[in-house]
Amino acid sequence: MQYFRQAHVVYHTQYHLVWIPRFRRKILIPGVADYLSKKLEEVRKLYPDLVILEKNIQPDHVHILIQIPPRMSVSAAVNILKTNTSSSLKKRFKFLKNVYLDEKGIWSVGYFVSTVGVNETIIRRYIRLQEKEDDGQAKLEI
Repeated sequence: MQYFRQAHVVYHTQYHLVWIPRFRRKILIPGVADYLSKKLEEVRKLYPDLVILEKNIQPDHVHILIQIPPRMSVSAAVNILKTNTSSSLKKRFKFLKNVYLDEKGIWSVGYFVSTVGVNETIIRRYIRLQEKEDDGQAKLEI
């Protein structure tokens, strides 16, 4: 498990994100998916604190495991990812302008998010036995 450090904070905040193209259109075909994958990696150059740990791009949805710093909200991170990739995809693949005739972009407004972290049982045990560990009586591993 990797911990990240910034001024006054140490964190391990991972999220599983899923979002879809508008109208659940199957536009993420192999060439588009490859380009999207590259664009998601390029977002890291602009936002180095957003660390994409894993990704899977299906024809009608995107899965990402991402590390988001505590100072940034999940919705802000999703907005960054969607905004930066939508405009690039529309510029690169002209057929997307025919699929989405308006100026709203290619991504649906919503998204799914779930936290990823240490096993709940381990955290409960750590909290319950914290006083003993501080006294050196219990050895806990996370």
